[in-house]
Amino acid sequence: MARRYDCSDASDRATGLREAASAVRRGELVVLPTDTVYGIGADAFNGEAVGDLLQAKGRGRNMPSPVLVGSPNTLHGLVTDFSEQAWELVDAFWPGALTLVARHQPSLQWDLGDTRGTVAIRMPLHPVAIELLTETGPMAVSSANLTGHPSPQTCEAAQNMLGDSVSVYLDGGPTPDAVPSSIVDVTGKVPVLLRAGALSAEQLREVVPDLEEVA
Repeated sequence: MARRYDCSDASDRATGLREAASAVRRGELVVLPTDTVYGIGADAFNGEAVGDLLQAKGRGRNMPSPVLVGSPNTLHGLVTDFSEQAWELVDAFWPGALTLVARHQPSLQWDLGDTRGTVAIRMPLHPVAIELLTETGPMAVSSANLTGHPSPQTCEAAQNMLGDSVSVYLDGGPTPDAVPSSIVDVTGKVPVLLRAGALSAEQLREVVPDLEEVA
């Protein structure tokens, strides 16, 4: 039976975060608010849990899950060949609505789907999300919707779609924006904007002037 916690109440928030962290450690799924939309999350290093996440969304392995982190310092253990420009983007826009596609450390024991050696990674600008990620470490997190349905801006909308496939719902109220994060590929010599979202190409070029866009 899924449990839902009101994070506007200090006591409920503390209990909910504790229960959510425990659920993640057990390999279960949780729903959490972010600065874009609600996300469904699992332990990034638990392949079975990540598989359950994809199944709950009705999503195939050809659409691997992004990873959320609670601190930029976490990147040191997750990615390799991370360019100076990539770090400049992190410094400028994290926490925030910027997802970076980078090469992950080949030694990592995780299975996020068919990633071809890369990972899409972000630090969200939301206190509940950051507090949970600080407790759990990196989490595979995707928008908390069934594939083909709108991404939810409320916990209720997420729960209506995902139901008891999720153990714990953290209700942080309506998310401020339905616009998804912008995605920049930093695996090559020049950053490439794969998806313009909350951050425009113009904003990103203020930090990395040679940013290219997918035609």
